[in-house]
Formats: sequence, structure tokens, C-alpha cells
Amino acid sequence: MDATFLSGCRWSGAWSSERTEAIDHLALMIAAPRGPVRVGRMDPLSLTPGPGIPHGLVIPAADLSERYARSSGPGGQGVNTTDSKVQLSIDLASCSAFTDTQRQRVLRNLAHHLNGSVLTVSASTQRSQLRNRNEARRRLADLLRQALAPPPPTRRATRPTRGSVRRRLAAKQRRSDLKATRQRPGAE
Repeated sequence: MDATFLSGCRWSGAWSSERTEAIDHLALMIAAPRGPVRVGRMDPLSLTPGPGIPHGLVIPAADLSERYARSSGPGGQGVNTTDSKVQLSIDLASCSAFTDTQRQRVLRNLAHHLNGSVLTVSASTQRSQLRNRNEARRRLADLLRQALAPPPPTRRATRPTRGSVRRRLAAKQRRSDLKATRQRPGAE
């Protein structure tokens, strides 16, 4: 789509903000073989500091790609006409934000979610494309944060203490005595 196409369009939206949103939306989209891909301005994805990422992490917008499709979720009659479903993808093997150890950990922990080395998150729960974009970004950040967390320390096997063994056996004996009182008299 070029600027002449956009300037020749007539928009019958009720509010001017809808018209500018629609024009911005069209200006940021191009037709691709498997659906539209966002090529305009996209914000980088920020991960807050946590286990495995002590200083936080910022994934550049160049490493992310968004696709849009018609959603099967809520939307009434508009569900058939708007591309509100968002698919956010990142190639983990070529992402410049990860260190080598982080990359290995993410690829190992998310292996069952990957198609090759590409992680794709879909969101179609909302009627609005913008809300679905935010939801997809939140889901991707949560997945990456969990995958980057180091494994918990292994449990050291310990023996039960003498007191816990004594208490367990005493409880078993009390239960046995209780059940013994339930027998019929003269059953012996």
C-alpha cells in the first residue's frame, strides 16, 4: 500500500480518532503470503528483573514479528471483518538480547512450544486488536520469564528424625486400638 492509496481512501467513521487509527493501521500493515505483518513502529519487549535475569531484559522490536488474522473469539458480527487475532513471534536462536547461557536455557525449557527455534504466542480473547496485542506481549513476557528462571536446587534426601518416627508409630497404635474397640464382643 502506498501513500496515494491511503490518501484516496474515504473513511466514514463517526469520530476523527477512528479515521486516524484506521489510516495508521493501514500504513503499518503490508500484505504477506501468510497474513499481514507489522512493519511499522513496534515497542521493544521489556522483562522485569527476576530469577535468571537479575538486571531485567529488553528484547528489541527488530527481533519480534506480529501477524494478524481473523479471530474466532468474541466480536459479534465484526469478528468476520476485522483482523483482531494477534500472533507474536520471536526467533530465540537469533535473538540478540540473550546471552549464550540464557539462549540455551530458553531453547531447552521451551522446546515443546517451539517450531524450529521460533516461539509464537497467539491472543484472540479480546474484541480489540490493541488489547490482543497487549495480551500477546504479556503472555510472551511471562513465558520467557519462566523459561529464563534457573532450576530450583535439588532436594537433599534426609532421614526422618527419631521423634517423627515415634510420633508416627504412636498414631498408628492409637488408630489400631480405636479399630480394635469396634469389633463385636466375643469375636475371639
